Amino acid sequence: MSDSGLSPGSGISSVFPSLPGQSETTPEPAGSPAAPDRSRDGVNPQAHDHDMPLDRPFGLPGRPLRGNPFMFGLIGALGVLTAWLLVQAIASAGSAIVLIVVSLFLAIGLNPAVEALQRRNLSRRLAITIVFGSVIAFFVVFGLAVVPPLTEQTTGFVRQLPDYVQQLQNHPVIRSVDERYQILDKIQQYVAGGGLATQMFGGLLGVASIVISALFSGFTVLVLTLYFLGSLNSIKETAYRFVPRSRRTRVRLLGDEIINQIGGYVAGNLIISLIAGVVTFLFLSMMKVPYALALAIFVAVTDLIPLVGAVIGAVVASGVGFLSSVQAGIACVVFFVVYQQVENYWISPKVFKSSVDVPPVATIVGALLGGALLGIVGALLGIPLAAALLLLAREVVLPRQDRL
Repeated sequence: MSDSGLSPGSGISSVFPSLPGQSETTPEPAGSPAAPDRSRDGVNPQAHDHDMPLDRPFGLPGRPLRGNPFMFGLIGALGVLTAWLLVQAIASAGSAIVLIVVSLFLAIGLNPAVEALQRRNLSRRLAITIVFGSVIAFFVVFGLAVVPPLTEQTTGFVRQLPDYVQQLQNHPVIRSVDERYQILDKIQQYVAGGGLATQMFGGLLGVASIVISALFSGFTVLVLTLYFLGSLNSIKETAYRFVPRSRRTRVRLLGDEIINQIGGYVAGNLIISLIAGVVTFLFLSMMKVPYALALAIFVAVTDLIPLVGAVIGAVVASGVGFLSSVQAGIACVVFFVVYQQVENYWISPKVFKSSVDVPPVATIVGALLGGALLGIVGALLGIPLAAALLLLAREVVLPRQDRL
C-alpha cells in the first residue's frame, strides 16, 4: 500500500464516507504550519455557505470598522460643539465667576490673620468673627468718610449753580460768544423743553442701577468671603482628595505653600495700604487740606492696585490740595513723590521678604496681563498667581527637565 503513494487511511475514507458529526479535515503533519485562526475575525472556519445557522440567515458579522470616517467626523463635531457650549456657559457666568474668585482670594488673604489669632488660644469661629468684623468696620468708616463730603459738595454745587450762570453771563468772552451763537438761549430752550429733565432722569436711573449692582456685588463678595473663610480647611482637604494617593503628599505641600504665598501677599498689601492711608491722613491734616480722612482712605484703597494705584491716589489728593492753596498742592506733590520712594525701597521689601518672593519682571508682567484680562481684579490677582506659577516651575518643571 505504501508504494501507491496514498497516505494511510485514504483508501478507507474513499470507501466509507465520514459519519455525521465527524470532521472532514485530516490532521496536519507535525511540521506543517498551523492554519490561520479566523475566529477572531468573527468567521467560523467550519461554517460554509450551505449550512449557515438558522438564527443568522445573512451570515456572521465581520470585524467592526475602527477607522470609520463617519464616526470620526461625528465624534469630532460633538467635541467641538461641547467645547463651544462650555465656552458660552463660562462667558454667561463670567461675572459670577469673578465674584467667586475674588471672594476666595480675599478669604485666603484674611486666613493668616485668623490663624494668628488662633495661635493666641482663640477658637477659629471667634477669630473669624474678629477679622470679618474689622473688614465690615473698615467699609462703614469708608462710607461715613466719603458719602457726607460728596453729598455736601453736590448740594453746594446745585445751590451755587445760578451764581455760576450769572458769572458766565457777565464774563466778556462768554458774552461775545453768546451774542454770536446764542448759546444761552439754546440752553434755556433745551431746559424748558424737557430734554434736560428726561436725560437727567435717565442718567439718575443709570447711576442708581450701577450703585445697586455695586452694592449687591459687594454684599455677595462679603457673604462668599465669610463662607470660604469658615470652610477653607475643608475645601483644601476635599480638593487634595481628588489627587492620587501616591502624589497627595507632594501636592499638599505645594498647595499649602501657594496658599501661604497668596495669603502673605494679600496681608502684606493690606498692611502697606494701611500705612499709606495713615501717613497720608497725618500729612493732609497738618497741611489743612479739606476732607483729609476721605482722601486718606481713597489713597489707601487705590494703593492696593499694582503699578498705577499709588499714582491715582497721589494725583487726586494733590489736586484737592491745589484747590485748597498752591502751597498745599506743591507740598502734596513733594510728599507723595518722597513717600513712594520710601514705600517701594524700604516698606515693601520689609513686608514681603518672608511671604512673596517674585522678581520685578514677573510682577510687572503678571499685573499687566491680569489687568488686560480682568481689569483691576486681574491686576490684583496677577502678582500672586505669578508667584504660584514660579513656584510650580521651580519645584516641578525644572527638576523634571534636569532629569531628562
